[in-house]
Parts: sequence; C-alpha cells; structure tokens
Amino acid sequence: MTAPRAESFGARSGPAWPSVWRAQGPVVAVVALGGAIGATARYALSLGLPTPAGGFPWATFWTNVTGCAVIGVFMVVITDVWAAHRLVRPFFGTGVLGGYTTFSTYAVDIQKLLDDGHPGTALAYLAATLIAALTAVWAAAAAARRVLLRRQP
Repeated sequence: MTAPRAESFGARSGPAWPSVWRAQGPVVAVVALGGAIGATARYALSLGLPTPAGGFPWATFWTNVTGCAVIGVFMVVITDVWAAHRLVRPFFGTGVLGGYTTFSTYAVDIQKLLDDGHPGTALAYLAATLIAALTAVWAAAAAARRVLLRRQP
C-alpha cells in the first residue's frame, strides 16, 4: 500500500516550513535573546530591592515605571526619528522591555498583599503602579519628542 497524498488529509498549500522559519526565525531569535536580557535585569533589580512581607513591592513598581518610560522614548525614536532595522523593535521593544516589565508579577503582588491581610498596601500599589506607569510612558514620549524633533534640521 502506498502512503496517502497530503491533500487527502486537508493539508493547506502555502509556504513550506523552511521558508516560514527563514522569514520568522530571526524575529523569534531576537525576541528570545532580548527577553532573556530583560528578564535578567528585572531579576537583578528584585534582588537589589527585596520586598519584606506585607511591604510595598518597590522592585516591581520601579521595574514597570522605568520600563514604561523607556518604551515611551523608544517608540518616539523608532517611529519619528530613526528608520530602525526590522529586528530592532522585536529585540528591544518586545524582547528586552517585554522581559523587563512585569505586569503579571504586579498582579501576583497585589493578590499576595490581599491574601496576607494588607488591603491598604494592595490598593495603594494597584493605583500607584497604574498611574505612575501611564504617566511615565506619556511623559517620556512627550519629552523625547520635544528634545529629538527639535534637533532635526
């Protein structure tokens, strides 16, 4: 008996996996590399600013706020000032900054504070992080636009 043809199993025609990997492989690789760098930086910051039980999670707070500020500057640079290589945005934006910022840990920190009987700290952390992160991205982008676009001829 011979093997059935692929068409009989509903296989789609389209690019073969090797060509898809050739196109997307570099993107996946730079996101992974950037993510490893960003996550390592986040972990180092958490070691430098440990959170005592029931305390305000300053390491996660500052990670998210500084990461959002850098995202604000980065987006202005790559959209308004510099025509970046196609792998810069996935490497730095998605990889490094995606690995560095940690809104999932933010959610876990809030839940842990609530579970440990610190609702006031949890609420303060919830509000302060959202307000500070949004303000940071907006202020950094506005400042970058003012500084960088004024310098252009």
